[in-house]
Amino acid sequence: MSEVKNGQACLFVLAEGDFRSEAEELATRLNLPLRDDLSEEEPCLRLREDGLSLWMGNVSVRGDFSRLKGRISERNLSSEAIVRAARGRGAAEGLCTDAAAGLGEDGFLLAAAGFSVILYERNPVIASLLEDALKRAAMDRALSGTVGRMSLRFGDSVPHLIDRTDPSDLIYLDPMFPQRSKTGAVKKKLQLIQMLEEPESEEERLLSAAFAASPKKIVVKRPAKGPHLAGREPSYVIPGKSVRYDVYLPE
Repeated sequence: MSEVKNGQACLFVLAEGDFRSEAEELATRLNLPLRDDLSEEEPCLRLREDGLSLWMGNVSVRGDFSRLKGRISERNLSSEAIVRAARGRGAAEGLCTDAAAGLGEDGFLLAAAGFSVILYERNPVIASLLEDALKRAAMDRALSGTVGRMSLRFGDSVPHLIDRTDPSDLIYLDPMFPQRSKTGAVKKKLQLIQMLEEPESEEERLLSAAFAASPKKIVVKRPAKGPHLAGREPSYVIPGKSVRYDVYLPE
């Protein structure tokens, strides 16, 4: 796994309770310091009974697919904008590459919709949070079938898209973008994630790699009123309340 960048030097792994040995292993794997004291002003990774979390002060972030259970029935899935974008006019199912997976929630919905989903995450800390969420979900009978169609790859997706490592019917792009929210808790969690991974700055590189992979379809998540990724007009758009999905049909 790649080393955590210098800009994240304040991040540490907290060693506590019955999970000390696992915390030591995680700290070694991520090349992070291991500490026994919890800081109010520095972010840390904590391993507890409910899984791996990113903490700072009283704010925490962890991957959690269980909260999506109510959205993965076929009736509810059909109303999801991301599913309508993925299924309509082209790749109704098959292999999907989620090229910037984050905590994997969109990939989970696509897997629930029938796609086999390969998740790429380049930030090693976020990838570790996602890996932990997948492991926990695999032990839940209501989620195991869906996460069984998901596989995680650590690292940058761009070289693999260009090389067509996993030829995919659908390429899904969710490059992180600044989001506006009236909910203070959501803002704080987003800010905590953005301490690790800034919004995508190489939009042309990412979109060009997706086209180089020659999928049937490319779906890009964007702010509802934001510009198109890399300024490129989509074939059509699936609108939503706070986000929209730009759909590209490569020739």
